[in-house]
Amino acid sequence: MIEVHAFATPNSVKVPIALEEIELAYALKPVNVREGVQRAPAFMVLNPNGKVPVLVDHVDGERLVLTESAAILVYLAEKTGKLLPERGAARARVFEQLFFHASGMSPAFGNAGFFKRSSPEPQPIAEARFTGEAERILGLLDSKLANQAFAAGDDFTIADVAHFAWLWRRQFLGLTLDGRPNLSRWYDAVADRPAVQRAIARVEALVPAA
Repeated sequence: MIEVHAFATPNSVKVPIALEEIELAYALKPVNVREGVQRAPAFMVLNPNGKVPVLVDHVDGERLVLTESAAILVYLAEKTGKLLPERGAARARVFEQLFFHASGMSPAFGNAGFFKRSSPEPQPIAEARFTGEAERILGLLDSKLANQAFAAGDDFTIADVAHFAWLWRRQFLGLTLDGRPNLSRWYDAVADRPAVQRAIARVEALVPAA
């Protein structure tokens, strides 16, 4: 069975969402990043970069350990033939959105959250820089979704999984979808998917009770 080492983080939740959507069985292994477990020696063997998620699969009798959420999404889509078009422009559009996510959305949102919530000292310039970039990206997505149902076109793909994961934690960053009707429509449609709801419930259950 596939193992997913994760916590209730935006990058982590991408993997269970994809697995629930493609209906592959998996076991969730908690990595409490709030307590620094991602830097423990046992976890660093899996990912020397000390970050979640990590996927462990067995392929042709060999153990595959895969890191980086976007790479995991592509692997699962190609493994099953789901959530990613086989060829042509439709496939290219999914990768376009995945690269946009990895190079733009994820760093902007992650840094906005850090400087707003976790920085040891206030850094107003950095906070304004990354929050402004996150807002700009929300505007780009809202414009794109004015003419299509999902992030890369008319079908739900791993690009939607990636974008949704960070918007799922938007309150932590102080961001809203107010004034962005197309993005709000898309977000609600994704959040209403049963597979997405199952994945979120499983990930949130990894957090120890206070």
